[in-house]
Amino acid sequence: MPGYIIRRLFGAVALFFALTFATYVIFFVLPIRRTPGTRFVVENLNQRPLDLNGPVWQQYGQFLGHVFRGSLGRSFVTHESVSTILANAAPVTISLVVGGAILWLVLAIPIGVFSALRPRSLADRVATIGMLVGISAHPIWIGYVLSYLFGFRWHVTPIAGYCNLRGNQVGCAGPVQWAYHLLLPWLTFALLFGALYMRMVRASVLEALDQDYVRTARAKGASESAVLRRHVLRNAFLPILTMLGMDISIAFGGAVFVETVFGLPGLGGIAVSSLRVHDLPVLTGIVVWTTLVIVLLNLLVDVLYAWVDPRIRFDSVEYAGRPAAAGA
Repeated sequence: MPGYIIRRLFGAVALFFALTFATYVIFFVLPIRRTPGTRFVVENLNQRPLDLNGPVWQQYGQFLGHVFRGSLGRSFVTHESVSTILANAAPVTISLVVGGAILWLVLAIPIGVFSALRPRSLADRVATIGMLVGISAHPIWIGYVLSYLFGFRWHVTPIAGYCNLRGNQVGCAGPVQWAYHLLLPWLTFALLFGALYMRMVRASVLEALDQDYVRTARAKGASESAVLRRHVLRNAFLPILTMLGMDISIAFGGAVFVETVFGLPGLGGIAVSSLRVHDLPVLTGIVVWTTLVIVLLNLLVDVLYAWVDPRIRFDSVEYAGRPAAAGA
């Protein structure tokens, strides 16, 4: 296990350097070479001039040094520190994505398992129709429909807005108002990604139910609940765990649509507004921060997958030490 974690850690570090280098080249090297007058962008971003006459790797090293020190410069528009902007906006996006992921798992797992245990039933057909709608719909359409129905028509939830978790806003006090204002954004993510996970859970459970070890457990007299809990669900959830890290990463990118619909002051909305006014310091900070989060999430998923399924971490060692077959 330690060797597996170290290999994955080295891979995550290499991926972070590769992505930040690509970010630096796209945002600064290419624009500067196309338009030399944009050198002030890099100088303002790092609060001190870079050696623009040096090689690219040297410029990237200086840029990376500022990133590690948290010195990402100031916004061209508001002149506010980029670190402060990220510190205020990142909790909103994290709350949106993590809460949405929890809700789509809570909805998708039991519905997918029930559909697999009752294939071709009325409930399975209804769940399949809902799954197709969720897969086909765009998050903006889902968000506006939910906002119209629950917020404007039925007055069950707020149409838009955000309350801080600590309750330091006037009229927004504590976690209850925080969750109340995020309920529709969470539900938007749940309908969007929950359809995919419901389909995946259903297919994984159906495949696991057809395996020999399930038949053996039933032949030994194990109850259906024990077979489902000990043999079916544990193996059926492995592909779900793999996709969870990737889909949460995708959700950070899709948060821009949900934040726009519900007026949330998260990273997505700030990225859109910064893109319109070419506020490169803020854009760079958002891209670097999102890159770090995605790399860490994938590293965490790899470790959890190896912990749940020991075959993953032992396969490479086993095959590496296996002698060649005779005659090979």
